[in-house]
Amino acid sequence: MLGPVDTGIIFVYLVLLISLGIFASRRQDSVDEYFVAGGKLGSFSIACLWLAGWVGGATVVGGTTKAFEYGISGGWYTACMFTGCLLFGFFFAARVKREGDEHNLLTYPDFIETRYDSRTRIVATITTILAYIGYAAGQLAAAGAVLSTLLGWDYFSSLLLASVIIVLYTATGGLLAVTYTDWVQITLLLVGVVIVGIPISIANGGTVEAFATSLPTEHFNPIGWGLPTMFALGVSIPLTFFVAMEDYTRMFAARDEVVAKRGTYLAAALLVPLVIGSTWLGLTAAVLYPGVESEGDILSKLIIDIFPVGLKGLLLVGLLAALMSTADICILTAAANGSRDIYQRYMNPDVEPKKLFRISTVLAATVGVASALMAWQMQDIIGILLLAFTVNAAALFVPTIAMVTLKSVNTDAAFWSISFALFTVVAWYGASAMKLAPLFQCDPLWPGLVVSIVIFSAISLRGRKQT
Repeated sequence: MLGPVDTGIIFVYLVLLISLGIFASRRQDSVDEYFVAGGKLGSFSIACLWLAGWVGGATVVGGTTKAFEYGISGGWYTACMFTGCLLFGFFFAARVKREGDEHNLLTYPDFIETRYDSRTRIVATITTILAYIGYAAGQLAAAGAVLSTLLGWDYFSSLLLASVIIVLYTATGGLLAVTYTDWVQITLLLVGVVIVGIPISIANGGTVEAFATSLPTEHFNPIGWGLPTMFALGVSIPLTFFVAMEDYTRMFAARDEVVAKRGTYLAAALLVPLVIGSTWLGLTAAVLYPGVESEGDILSKLIIDIFPVGLKGLLLVGLLAALMSTADICILTAAANGSRDIYQRYMNPDVEPKKLFRISTVLAATVGVASALMAWQMQDIIGILLLAFTVNAAALFVPTIAMVTLKSVNTDAAFWSISFALFTVVAWYGASAMKLAPLFQCDPLWPGLVVSIVIFSAISLRGRKQT
């Protein structure tokens, strides 16, 4: 548990987040401002939004824990993000921004409907809502675990505190509040994990020589985490970059196409020191705590044990920032799906802007509650996120790539491939949880992708409903 100085730093930071949310809420009065900050953000802000959205519980807490358990292969999760970010920047960033400006787009289903139809938009919306509730739940679970370690509270109380703070500033402040907090959060994270974290680790026994002499050889196996899991992550995470709605939101929020592309590349570059830092901290913990169970968060224990007073609190604030900054954009994304892609598109197309704005804030709070309930029931951070990645990647990747690369696309193929792939993933996951047969222990990403590819290709070959 922390002393009063470091505990005070954490609570001051939590109060600051709510204050920023209230401040941001007074600077916006439209849905465009709420969800994409008016499309006026610069390269550094876009990079911070990228990092804040992707560098969360799985990257920092989960990545350090996996390095503690499996060695250098624990950095694989963040390495997959680096790959996905580069690919998106090269192939999609400028194109998405251009399309967004031409069609006044706010969400990923908006983008989908520009080439397909309203049916495809509906199933894409359902898919993204399910996935983003899962993404947010993974971050809330990580934040709850960290606060539990730091404050000595039980998991439920810690999860409740984290959820209330995140939902309050996200629902009130929208993307502008997220941007304000992300500037500080990413700076704290980079300074804490890399600039401060690595030297302090070295000073406390986390040297290359100690790694070589104290750790088992398995910790230096590049596939020590397990080839099946690493392969699934290596496919699902880069694919998810192309179908993750908040990635499109970032591009719509950029000032222009150059900014959209430059901000994405900057984010990829900043992932490199983060993967090195989190892996180094994990290996240091493995040296210092041989035989200790990680319990999902070894990083908090390491920080409490080896970092000095004050600096300890600042680094833990950076850690919480990473978790919260990922959860907030996921909550906001799912809320945009509900208000823009369901309510305005199908239930009340002529809704007044102020009413839609109010509905968006209520939906953000609702999504936050749903994510917190999921985090309460499923406490495995990586497990929750892998399920969310799988739902998104398996169902949406093929139709998304097709609409960007092909001159004409089949609307029936998109609708049915998304629908059947989503059903396959959910059913496969349920069968695996019930242990119905050994076959279902295979990761649901693969049958979902196969179903998507086969159905999309088969219907496309029939040549009907081309757009």
